[in-house]
Amino acid sequence: MSERHAVLTVWESGFDWTPAAALTYADDHVDGTSEVTYSARSWESPVVELPFAATELIPSWNARTPPGTWLHVEGRVGDDTGWTPWFTFARWAEDDPAGESPITRTTVRGQRLEAGRVSTDTWVAAPGRGFDRWQLRLTALAGDSASGEVTLSLVAGAAQRMAIAPDAPTSEPGVGRGHEVPVPRHSQRLHVDSFPDWDRGGQSWCSPTSTTMLLEHWGVAPSREEVSWVGHDTDPEVVHGVRRVYDRSYGGAGNWAFNAAYAGARGLRAYVTRLRDLTEAEAFVAAGVPLVVSVTFQEHELDGAGYDTDGHLLTIVGFTPDGDVVSNDPNSGRIASNDEVRRVYRRDQFERVWLGDNGGLTYVLHPQGVPLPPPPVEANWA
Repeated sequence: MSERHAVLTVWESGFDWTPAAALTYADDHVDGTSEVTYSARSWESPVVELPFAATELIPSWNARTPPGTWLHVEGRVGDDTGWTPWFTFARWAEDDPAGESPITRTTVRGQRLEAGRVSTDTWVAAPGRGFDRWQLRLTALAGDSASGEVTLSLVAGAAQRMAIAPDAPTSEPGVGRGHEVPVPRHSQRLHVDSFPDWDRGGQSWCSPTSTTMLLEHWGVAPSREEVSWVGHDTDPEVVHGVRRVYDRSYGGAGNWAFNAAYAGARGLRAYVTRLRDLTEAEAFVAAGVPLVVSVTFQEHELDGAGYDTDGHLLTIVGFTPDGDVVSNDPNSGRIASNDEVRRVYRRDQFERVWLGDNGGLTYVLHPQGVPLPPPPVEANWA
């Protein structure tokens, strides 16, 4: 049996902050850091009621955090037994303590309740449990030296219940056939062994490399001045992205919500959602909007990839006339060359490795002025 339920809820206005109790916080990711007290303002989303019992919730936010400020992102879920306590999705800032942020960008490990747990940036219901309502709370924190106030332009939550049977039929080619968006190509393999403190260098930089490709496509990639600290000319924009999405507690640059938040801080409208099949992805490509998606597979499950992965981010930039997927794959067949990035993957194989363990996980990143295709009735984009 297959289930494909996914609903995205988005707020883009009405962020009326409420004064909150001051917060004292010591950043234990930085040696010798003492406690600092921050003034606080909070915004709580309306309660979202779901038409199904969801098993996962992923938040997204587009915010700016001027020097001396940061954002605490929390959530809670409810079922017929009541609400969970508030749990932490993120302690987030655009920069890091080596730059202008007062705190280290991080998620929080070890948050486990009877109803479920927080897995990096995702609430995951316990086996046999689900939730039919949820809520987010964002708290803006400012130190004495803050140069401005935290601002929000978008908050979103993607709730899903996806269970795809291994033998479920795959989708037929549709409106995306023959469309390809000209997205710049970057290989994460060019960065292997560089900046190893950030998730083993380019070995694991698929998410920020994919995000950087879309930032460059939309004309909002970092400038040469912004990347001058990198110290070399090998795609320094990718390294800038890694620094701005790195999750210290998780120990990686693959935090989905952090990648969307990075794109949002650079001016795009950005969020994480779940798509149900490649027909939905085709609608985006036909509208000129490339996507970043997450896949898991053994090498024999995706012809032409040339590697195994237990979790990898790559792009969907087009479809062949036959409906196969055109991808800018940052792993580039494990070859350190931007010329090797463009890959064509069999439609049926790609859909299975994307929908299987990953449930159609997708980053939607686009400028405000570029419209998205009309969403389906059970809207998983907006």
